[in-house]
Amino acid sequence: MKNDFSKNTKTSFTLGFALFAMFFGAGNLILPPLIGVKAGENWLYAVAGFFTTGIVAPFLGVITIVLNGVKFTDLGTKVNPVVVSILALLIMLCIGPLVAIPRTGATTYEVGIQPLLPGMNSVLFSIIFFSLVFLLTVSKSKIVDLIGNILTPFLLVSLGLLVLVGVFNAENASLKSDLTPVTSFVYAFHEGYQTLDVLASVVFAGIIIGAAIEKGYTQANERFKITLKAGLISMSALLFIYGGLIYLGAHAGYNFDADISRTDLLLNISRNILGVSGTLVVSTAVAMACLTTAIALCAAMGSFVEEFTSGKIKYGWAVALTCIFSGYFSIHSVDEIISYAVVILGFVYPITFTLILTVLIFGKKIFLKGPYIAALLVTTLLSLVPVLEFFGAAPENLLSAVNMLPLAEHDLGWIIPSLLTFGTVYFFTRKDNSREAM
Repeated sequence: MKNDFSKNTKTSFTLGFALFAMFFGAGNLILPPLIGVKAGENWLYAVAGFFTTGIVAPFLGVITIVLNGVKFTDLGTKVNPVVVSILALLIMLCIGPLVAIPRTGATTYEVGIQPLLPGMNSVLFSIIFFSLVFLLTVSKSKIVDLIGNILTPFLLVSLGLLVLVGVFNAENASLKSDLTPVTSFVYAFHEGYQTLDVLASVVFAGIIIGAAIEKGYTQANERFKITLKAGLISMSALLFIYGGLIYLGAHAGYNFDADISRTDLLLNISRNILGVSGTLVVSTAVAMACLTTAIALCAAMGSFVEEFTSGKIKYGWAVALTCIFSGYFSIHSVDEIISYAVVILGFVYPITFTLILTVLIFGKKIFLKGPYIAALLVTTLLSLVPVLEFFGAAPENLLSAVNMLPLAEHDLGWIIPSLLTFGTVYFFTRKDNSREAM
């Protein structure tokens, strides 16, 4: 019994720390300080907003997968295999070589390397960084232990040092803010989208569940319990770091230039807290945060491509191709990557979250596929409108109609229509629900 408890505890922390490190990548480090600066005295409301989309929503994604299988594409049995496969491809492109992985390289270069080695060429650094990522990712079976037992402790120590020293030595008064408590919450809520963690959660869940199975947790209830514990550990660590970074931004002691980049803001705050050594601490934290996330995402992309192509492209080749494309896009600045990511995420995020919500809430009771597909279709159509607007192709009357939807001002106009559509389709087809379950 004692050995089982010891094994469960060790495994929970290994998986929990690995999940924390996978989630805590480039965006998670550079976003909170700016939120704190803008929220100022309303920093607690901002923490709550960021907590909702940056921690709770990804946790729901992990729970949804473990309750319905071992990987994201298993949700195809609830909805439609083709629909889920297409969505999985869109998600992997977002958290893979188009946005998330390049951002890890760009952030490491801007925050971790340039302040220490200003003469380092971005192209050369990209080659070195993604070569290292490839070497640490190519051995699929050792990834979770590598991240959870070796890399994460360095990440937590460096971040914990910055947060604790900063909190105990922060200015007594928080910055004055032009935002109200409600708008502070909403602003941070929106910024949570940029972490990409809801998209990543449905992929990382498969990695964590696979690691749990390898460690002997083969039964569904065992996998759920150990994944739940790991998720709670991950959430606690994320809340501590996010809350601390937002607090540091809110108590920075002086107002920053409105045009300051996210990376420069983080460097300035760290220097104010820890002096010259602050640059080294942040550089270490950035390197560990981005490296762990890049490894996890490249591994996920490699596994996905191998499965998606039915083994025609092997895992190792898929990882190599991912590193090459990610290295190319990482030469752009962090702010450039974030700017073009907004449109992509604004389309894919709502669709993914609709799938998570409907399966999590109704998956054990409603077995018809029609309501799920209808809800996803409505969300897809509504999410296309901002994309059309970005390219100047959205009619004014269509924009006005979408902007009048409940919660549209919070970029959540798709929630109520999708749930109403789900309920309506189910109401008219519910007599077939038991037959679908057979």
